[in-house]
Amino acid sequence: MGELKSLHEIYAIVLADRVPLEVIALDPKDALGFVLAEAVTSKESLPRFANSAMDGYAIRSRDSNVDGVFLHVVGSTMAGQERAKTISAGQAVRIMTGAPVPDGADAVCMIEETFEKDGRVHIPRAFSPGTNIRLPAEDIREGMEVFPESTLLGPAHLGVLAGIGVRRVSAYRQPVVGVLSTGDEIVGGDDRPGPGQIRDTNRPALLAMIAAVGARPIDLGIVGDDEESLIKRIEDTTQSYDVLITSGGASDGDRDTIASALAQIKGAQTIHSIRAAIRPAKPLVFAEIGGSKIPVFGLPGNPVSALVAFELFVKPALRKLAGHREYIARPIAAIAESDFQRSADGKVHYVRAHARIDDTGVLRVCGTTGQGAHMLLAMAESNALVILGDGDGKRAGERVQVHLLSHGIEYASSGDSVLFRST
Repeated sequence: MGELKSLHEIYAIVLADRVPLEVIALDPKDALGFVLAEAVTSKESLPRFANSAMDGYAIRSRDSNVDGVFLHVVGSTMAGQERAKTISAGQAVRIMTGAPVPDGADAVCMIEETFEKDGRVHIPRAFSPGTNIRLPAEDIREGMEVFPESTLLGPAHLGVLAGIGVRRVSAYRQPVVGVLSTGDEIVGGDDRPGPGQIRDTNRPALLAMIAAVGARPIDLGIVGDDEESLIKRIEDTTQSYDVLITSGGASDGDRDTIASALAQIKGAQTIHSIRAAIRPAKPLVFAEIGGSKIPVFGLPGNPVSALVAFELFVKPALRKLAGHREYIARPIAAIAESDFQRSADGKVHYVRAHARIDDTGVLRVCGTTGQGAHMLLAMAESNALVILGDGDGKRAGERVQVHLLSHGIEYASSGDSVLFRST
């Protein structure tokens, strides 16, 4: 491995040839988590007709006054019914939320403000035209671009698409990602570890992280340190996936074989054995295979290093393949609640931390105990990574840069939570 490379230098390697995958047509009900490849333009207006925003009485605003007035109730209308007959001077129609507003009416008095007696309703005050009425095209106009290209479709987006009658959307296909663990020392979760062996934690965590990004994870199991077996497994799998991730064997030890194995695979492009100028997750192997340049990420074997490497290097690549316009996470400013000490070593440190929002809405972070690259519990208890540039670290009360992970961030004084997502 050569000299230390910065995060931006590594991005130049792993992201340079990544382009969004092919465009597919989807029924909107199946499109949650996909990214639009084409803008969506509405062929309808919403609301389609003037309707009531309240249960109450539809009136002519000019019939109301500050002293109150009694109006004759000449009918009623419910949501889903045809519009009630036209009202004239001194008349009102009982109306339910969502029901069409009768011709002649231009306001709705909510039912809580009224009382009805002997076929008349008391309207207690003056109303302005348009009060409690949802106007046609108030939300969406016919011909309006409702969602631009590169929009990530969430639940509300799907509701809008249903509301305007969209039956098909064009979206980028989500990446299919194979995950392979390597090493003679690891066994599957159902197996009892023998002497010197440990259970595989990287693969389950990486599969979950891939799904959380919006890609399609495929479990490829475990292969030992035998180089021939590793080569065969990679050759058998790369043509079936858009991305291949391995963990273990990425460093330069006697049994770290991933770079050597990739170099022997037919169609392999330049093999990058990278020493990232970060801690943890310093070792990284990256290669491209075949004419379509299928990216292969060789992540470290230490659990925390593997997950941090995924967060920093693999996740942006998956987001770019999935069509996201912004695919690299932006750090967020926070206030340190504890000292974040470090010594100068030429690297940027990503320190596991717990972030919360205080009573004033300020984001605050404190370090978690256990920062070793093997200490997965501390990673599970973290919802942020504090980014410490080379030097002596930060003191409590100082401003720090934070990479937020995809976990809830607690408020300081309530049981509520707010959800942050890195872009």
